Amino acid sequence: MLDVCLLGTGGMMPLPHRWLTAAMMRYNGSSLLIDCGEGTQIAIKEKGWTFKPIDIICFTHYHADHISGLPGLLLTMGNAERTEPLVMIGPKGLERVVSALRTIAPELPFPNQYIEILEPQADIELKGYHIHAFRVNHNVVCYGYTVEIRRSGKFQVEQAIERQIPKTFWSRLQKGETIATDEGAVYTPEMVLGAPRKGIKVTYCTDTRPTDGIVESAKGSDLFICEGMYAEKEKLAKAKQYKHMTFYEAAELAKRAEVGEMWLTHFSPSLVRAEDYMPQVWAIFQRAVLGKDGKSVELLFEED
Repeated sequence: MLDVCLLGTGGMMPLPHRWLTAAMMRYNGSSLLIDCGEGTQIAIKEKGWTFKPIDIICFTHYHADHISGLPGLLLTMGNAERTEPLVMIGPKGLERVVSALRTIAPELPFPNQYIEILEPQADIELKGYHIHAFRVNHNVVCYGYTVEIRRSGKFQVEQAIERQIPKTFWSRLQKGETIATDEGAVYTPEMVLGAPRKGIKVTYCTDTRPTDGIVESAKGSDLFICEGMYAEKEKLAKAKQYKHMTFYEAAELAKRAEVGEMWLTHFSPSLVRAEDYMPQVWAIFQRAVLGKDGKSVELLFEED
């Protein structure tokens, strides 16, 4: 099971009813945060979730509305007596940017580890999450993220018995470990596992024009969280100028990527009565949902 929560859905500036951009995922006792706009830690408290299990923070880019909440969050995590390392992932310059922000949060009881993305795409495995970063098209270097919980095949007892694999090794093989014995035997997971089963896939993408790379990375996602900066069709030119998206462009991406559901997020501060525009969005992609702060879902593995 993967829990997903939209903590904040605003772009540019926070509003009384809309915190700045952030999303959080929880899996197997570990939490992953994407972006950390102003008000993120308040949004976490409002949701009733906790700070201490946050092991990974992914940043799409370094505009203030996506990272300005970080110093306060780090201090709160430190006050929660966290000692485990915190891994941060983001475009080139991540350590320099975070170090500058930490001028006001210089002493923390836990180490920070940095993974800077230098290529158009990157794949990272951490804490049971498979994280795929992909470059998008904003006016600064910016990445989207696909987070997958991959699922191996079912353990085949008959094959294990047939290959005379000792039962003491079964659980280790089921977890993906290759075992070499002192007697010279080698046992691999492929010997006892069936074909991989469908996992859970979530794609998160903001601050960009539509690209084929987004469609490719989001293909078949159970949930696609996508920027909808503007709903008014007359603001398409503005979206192009500042390299953002409209509701309708996001819906087209969702349709092309054949996702299970799309949540719109990162709304312009000028956007009011966003729900009035949804019928036009549904005409493109029926499983579109207007995101709101605190909206969450439990994504489950398919039944075997």
